[in-house]
Parts: sequence; C-alpha cells; structure tokens
Amino acid sequence: MSFFTPILVLFFILLLFGTFFVVKQQTSALVERFGKFTSTRQSGLQLKIPIIDRIAGRLSLKIQQLDVVVETKTKDDVFVKLKVSVQYKVIKDKVYDAFYKLDYPQDQITSYVFDVVRAEVPKMKLDDVFERKDDVAIAVKSELNEAMLNYGYDIIKTLVTDIDPDLQVKEAMNRINASEREKVAAQFEGDAQRILIVEKAKAEAESKRLQGQGIADQRREIARGLEDSVKVLNNVDINSQEASALIVVTQHYDTLQSVGSESNSNLILLPNSPQAGSEMLNNMVASFTASNQIGEEMKKAAKEKEAEEGQKTN
Repeated sequence: MSFFTPILVLFFILLLFGTFFVVKQQTSALVERFGKFTSTRQSGLQLKIPIIDRIAGRLSLKIQQLDVVVETKTKDDVFVKLKVSVQYKVIKDKVYDAFYKLDYPQDQITSYVFDVVRAEVPKMKLDDVFERKDDVAIAVKSELNEAMLNYGYDIIKTLVTDIDPDLQVKEAMNRINASEREKVAAQFEGDAQRILIVEKAKAEAESKRLQGQGIADQRREIARGLEDSVKVLNNVDINSQEASALIVVTQHYDTLQSVGSESNSNLILLPNSPQAGSEMLNNMVASFTASNQIGEEMKKAAKEKEAEEGQKTN
C-alpha cells in the first residue's frame, strides 16, 4: 500500500498539470483531440482532457513586421534595391486558417512582395521611384491583403523604408545635384555683382551731381562776394574798373599764397608781377565782350531765320 501511494500522488499531479494550461495575453492556442482540431483557446486559464487532448500550437495576435529587400531594375535601366517593411497580424477569428492553411507565412509574404515590386518599379524611372514610393507601398498592400486574407492574416501597413541605387548611380546623382547648386550659386553671385556695379554707378552719379551743385553754389557765392566787394569799393570813391582790378590782384596773390603753402602740390607756372592781374582782367573783359557780341549775333540770326520762315508760310 505504501509503495503505490507515491505513484498515485505523482499520477494525480501529472493529470492535474495535463488538465490545466495557461494561454498568454494576445495569444491563441489550438487544441487537438487524437489529431483532430477541436477548439481555439484565448488568453487565461484553460482546461483540456489529459492524454486525450493536446495543444497543437500557439499563435501570437500581436502586430509583426517583416522586412523584405528586393533588387529590381527601373525603366531607365538602373538597378535599385528597395526595402519594403510589411506589418501584419493574425486575425483573431481566423486562427484556424492561419495555423493549418499556411506553414510559412513569412515566405509567402516575401514572394508576393517580390512579385509586386518587380511588376511596378520597372514602369518608373529612378526619380519617379523616389517620388512615388508610396504608390509602390499601396500596390504591395493591396496585393497582399487580397492574398493573405484567405490564410487568416491581415496586412496592417506596408512601407518602402529604403531606396538604394547602385553606388555609381548615387555618385552621378550627387554630382548632378552639386553642379546644379553651383550653377545657382554662380547666378546669385552674378546678380550680386551686377547690383554692386549698378549701385556704384548710381553713387558716382549722385556724387558728381552733388559735386557739380557744390561748384555751382561756390561760384554763385564768389560772384556775390565780388559784387559786394565792388559795392564797398564804390562807396569809397573807387570806380568799378579800379575795383575790379584791385579784386583781381588780391585774388591773384591769394592764389599764389595758397599754392605756396601746399607741400605736395604740383608744379604750376603763374605770373607773379602786379601787372599780371591787370592783364588777366583785361583779357577777361575782352573775353566777356566777345562772348556777348557772339550771343547778340546768334540771337539776331535766329530772329531773321524766324522772320523768313514766317514769310514762306504766308
């Protein structure tokens, strides 16, 4: 009796452990009886008939991800590698189909991804592959959903996460991009230089205008000063001719003094005798008189021409 007691206790414990089992959260367990599917058990503490029933397998209901790298050729004959990430999960109500209808779901998904990518990418040029990668992802998801739904799998999302052209192609693309940027930079530099030249020319023109205005104002003030000087000299019984000669002589000596005080001035030859001022005054008066005569003759000729044209018109 004492010999069989431990055996019975051990047998009872084995039956107890064979009867109860635990299914984890977000997991489904499939139970078979003599090799035939009987039920699907969800998370929690579950019961089964020991020895008769067995757990055939467990499937995770969590979202899983499969990364597939596909090498294919574009429309412009460039070989490129695309990395497609497929997010999928087992449909809770179709655990039986997912477990019994498909042995290697990842291999099946990989085959469909290869098929769709190699059908879509050869229709596009390399630049279009970068711009329309979402179209490729949508096409893969549509094809996978239609095929894997019958096997109990739901395709949540497909993403084209990487596009890797051949190394030489990437280097060529980088050179093209660099050349394009250098071209734009050169255009901006040219525009900047043109603006500098234009602004410099405007500044010089404004400087010349102001310089001319300053010279005109200076000469105007000099004329006013001379006029005032003549008036002052007239008030002390000095006639206009004598006053003009005196002013010219004074300015002549002022000029000589100004030239002599400059240490770095250029060589200038000027007459320094008092008679020089009188000669300059006489020359200036003669010049003004000749200019006035020429002006009067031009005015007279213009009036005569107008008169002749008026007679012809009548």
